[in-house]
Amino acid sequence: MRLSTRQQHHVLPGVSGTARVERRTRVLLPRLQAGDIAVLDHPALDRATAQRLVDAGVAAVVNASPMVSGRYPNLGPEVLLRAGIPMLDGIGAAALPAVRDGSRVRLHAGAVLEDCDAGGRQLASGREVDADTLAEDLARARGGLATQLETFTHNSTAFLGREQDLLLNGVGVPVPSTRIAGRTVVVVADGPDVAGELDRLRPYLREQEPVVVAVGRSADAVCERGRRVDVVVVDAADPDAVPSARTLKGARDVVVRSGRGTGGGETVESLERLGVRPLRIETDATAEDAALVVADAAEAALVIGVGMDASLEEFLDRERSGLASTYLTRLKLGARLVDAAAVPHLYSGRVRPHHLLLVMLAGLVALAAAVGVTPVGQEWADQLSDTLRGLLP
Repeated sequence: MRLSTRQQHHVLPGVSGTARVERRTRVLLPRLQAGDIAVLDHPALDRATAQRLVDAGVAAVVNASPMVSGRYPNLGPEVLLRAGIPMLDGIGAAALPAVRDGSRVRLHAGAVLEDCDAGGRQLASGREVDADTLAEDLARARGGLATQLETFTHNSTAFLGREQDLLLNGVGVPVPSTRIAGRTVVVVADGPDVAGELDRLRPYLREQEPVVVAVGRSADAVCERGRRVDVVVVDAADPDAVPSARTLKGARDVVVRSGRGTGGGETVESLERLGVRPLRIETDATAEDAALVVADAAEAALVIGVGMDASLEEFLDRERSGLASTYLTRLKLGARLVDAAAVPHLYSGRVRPHHLLLVMLAGLVALAAAVGVTPVGQEWADQLSDTLRGLLP
């Protein structure tokens, strides 16, 4: 008699998944699938990148660099922590080649291991980032804010020297065919909570019909909610952020932002192949800031920012040269720039016909009740009662 054998599979501790390895975060993000372990080299993980990792459904994140560099309290690790995604940092750039892209790996006790029944050999090691270690890192990083502000001030002065004609005088800003002067403009950026902010603004967009200027992929988010985008701003330096062809063709204007001296030729050519003839703006400002500049130069009466950074920590979290342009464009718009979070508190919606009808009915009921208690009202009620009885068989 043959005896059947049963293989026993041991569930090993830790988090397992397919490793997706790429030092360049911008290249890695589109490749991620749910359950993958993202292995990257991203010092001081920012909030926007962290949110895209969460949206991709990664099982864990391994960073060759520290999650918190110590220069400022960046917001990305907190996003991953709230989403319950395990983090391992500081494995070092030299350890990245040891983790083969597409292989099965397991994270346990601060180590990256081959995922196999025997436990697997160690490929790399680092530090587990949890709530306690993150709190300590952020506390130390807050001490570096003064240095960051000094650097920020210097960068802003240098940027203004290069871009003063564009920022202050509108030189080189394209003129869209969309009529903007004197109207409210909603500028939508691809921020971490852009979908939620658009949902909260839905009544305002429907009733007031402002001009909608969307940056990159956020244009698709606007169209998904049944609202046409008037102006799409595309960043030639980030081809992965170009919205769908349908969105581009449906817009009245498409503006391509390219760095000074670069021209954005490939992006312009790809748009022209779609039948879109884009406008161009050459500036070292970000695409988001270029959208604000276009609205300002076209004399918008009010600009509502959706998906944009609103606090000092959010500004510093981006850790890029574009921080200076963000600061200066917001100074340029001044009181005309309103954050989308404030709109639901300030705008309760316009009066609709059925609202007026309800008020009229309530007034008629009150009038009838007042007349009914007077002698004349009682006489009318008696006459109406007699008339009704006479009509009945």
